[in-house]
Amino acid sequence: MLRIHFTSDDLTNVRIARHPDPLWEIVCSVSRLQTRDGAALFDPWRRAAVTLVRRGGAAREAAAALRSLVPYTGYFPDFLTPAAEDPTEDLHSGIDQVLTTPRPRLNEELTLLATDGAHPWTGAELARGDVTALRALRGHLRTYYREFIAPMDSRIGAATAADVSLRTRALMDGGTRALLHTLRPMASWEPPVLTVDYPVVRDLYLNGRGLLLIPSYFCWRRPVALADDRLRPVLVYPVDSPFSPPSAHQLSLSHLLGSTRAALLYEAAVRVCPTTSELSAATGMSLPTVSEQLAVLRDGGLLVSRRDGKRVLHAPTPLGFRLLDCT
Repeated sequence: MLRIHFTSDDLTNVRIARHPDPLWEIVCSVSRLQTRDGAALFDPWRRAAVTLVRRGGAAREAAAALRSLVPYTGYFPDFLTPAAEDPTEDLHSGIDQVLTTPRPRLNEELTLLATDGAHPWTGAELARGDVTALRALRGHLRTYYREFIAPMDSRIGAATAADVSLRTRALMDGGTRALLHTLRPMASWEPPVLTVDYPVVRDLYLNGRGLLLIPSYFCWRRPVALADDRLRPVLVYPVDSPFSPPSAHQLSLSHLLGSTRAALLYEAAVRVCPTTSELSAATGMSLPTVSEQLAVLRDGGLLVSRRDGKRVLHAPTPLGFRLLDCT
């Protein structure tokens, strides 16, 4: 159990990252490779990953190197997931931050990893900040992302877009309290404490620093926080992945986009996760027509829909945004 303690200043400084953090996706996915967690969601990806590993080469080396740093459970070094002042999707700037980790911190965190009984590791060169070891780590991070994460970009983007839209709508409608309530059942909000399902008992005092919520496709069941309470507080949480949209090539764009569907896709883009009724009111179409046309957009991979109580909320996928030139 992780208890996150908020002050009044912290409640005004809760943010949601619009995109997953590439380095957190690497770390979380390395954990997923070592378990059978989330079989329905992750097994197709695991099978593809195993095929890559069996082929050998740089992909296999990268996976092996990162598995030595990230156990499937327990402690992993915080320096692998540096907190950015302005979170972006830029993998390379994140890796640059990893490589500029102060040598004392590298030694401290890797020593802690080596002494953690769950997964001992003895990378003495990296712990000393050896230039060759750091360059090798940079190569492994880049290779791993290219081979294991990048092929999933469209699926990750679709799941994240729907999740962030839902939580942003909650924030707009009900403020921080409503936003924190969207984390149920993996976390419960009883002011001034957010209690998070966690494998160990911890207390994290924000002390006015606020909290950044980071969506993650490869995080599973429980949110994850940095081990060092002195670092900028983040909470990485698993996005809800209700389904896997098919590739857009399965339906031709000429079949997908007429004036009706284009209007619905546009309204879904300019609004924050609208309901079916709101889209009906905005376009003047009947509810049955809207529902039918939204189904076509979903089948084409241009839209994702999620049930929220009695409502169904809709948001364009990254491909849908690109078609509308809204990105």
